[in-house]
Order: sequence, then structure tokens, then C-alpha cells
Amino acid sequence: MKSPNLEIERYRIDLYGDGEGIGTNNGAFQIPYNGNGLRVIASDGLGWDHVSVSLKNRCPTWDEMKFIKEMFFTDDEPAFQIFPPKSDYKNAHPYCLHWWRPQNEAIPLPDPYMVAP
Repeated sequence: MKSPNLEIERYRIDLYGDGEGIGTNNGAFQIPYNGNGLRVIASDGLGWDHVSVSLKNRCPTWDEMKFIKEMFFTDDEPAFQIFPPKSDYKNAHPYCLHWWRPQNEAIPLPDPYMVAP
């Protein structure tokens, strides 16, 4: 995950008024995009980089997800969205999507030709 930067910090929500999380990859953010306030929670614990993106009344669009991916991950870091096995599925918010990236192993990727010849 990108090192914390001023672009992201200015959108941080200080939930408890104690400055906790400032300067780290962990926290809550309210990020404007095309007139919408994207609610974002980022964390980098337990071997994973994780960023959730939600809106109040609908799921984020592909463009909104791409925008957040580019804010929180470097251009050379792949990240993915995943559909877990149904037995592991949990849904705490009906309009929330997630980015995931393991910190200690490479994500296998298809040959670019398979994505778009």
C-alpha cells in the first residue's frame, strides 16, 4: 500500500479526536469524487492491505473503485476484489466493496493477452 501522503491525510476522519492513525495506512476517510462522498476504511494488518469503499445508497461504480485503488496503492501494486466461498460470505454493509492485497506473496495474474488481446 502507498505510504501515507497528504492527498489521503486531508480526507482522514479523526473518529475519536485523538489523532490516532494519522500518518499510517489505517483509518477512516471521507473522499469526494464527482459530487459523491466515498466512505473509505483502510488497514494494513494481519498480512493484508485492505481498503473498503462505500456509499450510503448504492454500491461504488468501477470508476470510483479505480479512483480509490489509485489513491491507496502504487501503480505497480496489483490489488483485487474477491467473492469468497458462500460459506465464508459476510456482509456488514449492503453498499460496500473491498480492495485486497497480500503483503507477503505475489498475486498470480493472467497473461495480459488473456485480458485484452
